[in-house]
Amino acid sequence: MTDNKKASFENRVFGCVIVKSINSNYNADFTHQPRTLPDGTVYATDKALKYTIRNYIDRVYTEEKVFYFKRLNEDLNPLDLVGMYKRVFNSEIKSDSKDKLLINLLSCIDIKLFGATFAPKGNDQKGKNISIHGPVQINHGVNRFPENSIYSEQIMSPFSNPKEKKGKDNEESESSEPGMTTLGSQSKLKEGHYVHHFSINPLNLRDHSEIANKGKKESETVFLSNLDIEKLKEGMKKGATYYDSASKAGTENELLLWIQLKKESKAVLPNLSELVEVERKESGQVKIDLSKIKEVLESRKDEIEKIEVSYNSSITELIGLPDNSVISEL
Repeated sequence: MTDNKKASFENRVFGCVIVKSINSNYNADFTHQPRTLPDGTVYATDKALKYTIRNYIDRVYTEEKVFYFKRLNEDLNPLDLVGMYKRVFNSEIKSDSKDKLLINLLSCIDIKLFGATFAPKGNDQKGKNISIHGPVQINHGVNRFPENSIYSEQIMSPFSNPKEKKGKDNEESESSEPGMTTLGSQSKLKEGHYVHHFSINPLNLRDHSEIANKGKKESETVFLSNLDIEKLKEGMKKGATYYDSASKAGTENELLLWIQLKKESKAVLPNLSELVEVERKESGQVKIDLSKIKEVLESRKDEIEKIEVSYNSSITELIGLPDNSVISEL
């Protein structure tokens, strides 16, 4: 590993991640429908994108600790916060000092990136709450495709329903005829292109890092490194495509725009989600227009260290690229 990769990351970054979803359900609500805003526009929460990034890092970089990620106990039920801490750090929350808790939490790459609200329950866990403002802030992803077509379809279960209780006397009744299988339904979005705006400010982690690193050797200190950022970028490029399930088949990473400011820059950029336009051409190719973002960046050229754009050029046409963008394939 080079020294540069081990060095702390000190630049602020703005950008967006586009996730496409074709006949798929990227982020369902509790009724199993794609989430919609009051005006019918489909959206996905920041948690949906963070989950794909955490899953990618946990599976690909197995040497990394990922704390906020579902794991199961021996009864195949999800661990609670106390159990998760014990599983990840082989230690008990109640026996560790608050400084030790902070050091352990900051050894996890997902907490160094996204922060944490650590609030264990129970009388023996009092005084152990910790809140960490993460450097990486991700907004909800809004569908920028002109249509928001959601459809439902029936699916068949290979099993019949068991007997169910109903009525005042708890009389048993069959919910389906004996020997018959049962029907369910699933909902999907015909086509969507979710645009997640994000920002990175390493200074968000400064106060907690100073407390955790007090009195420690340089080799033992915890901080957000260039290597952490490389893994984040990789997760932003590949995480959604890497995660594959029945409901999310058809959900894939489509584009990553990375605008890295110079260290001394004090510039701020607006939310980029509303500045991206997506349409499908008659040829079937998807066209993504970044012209409005290019206009925003024109007046801030001197503040920008580099602009990187990653996308799949074989199936996507990209117009309005900001000047001096470095292009790469996903």
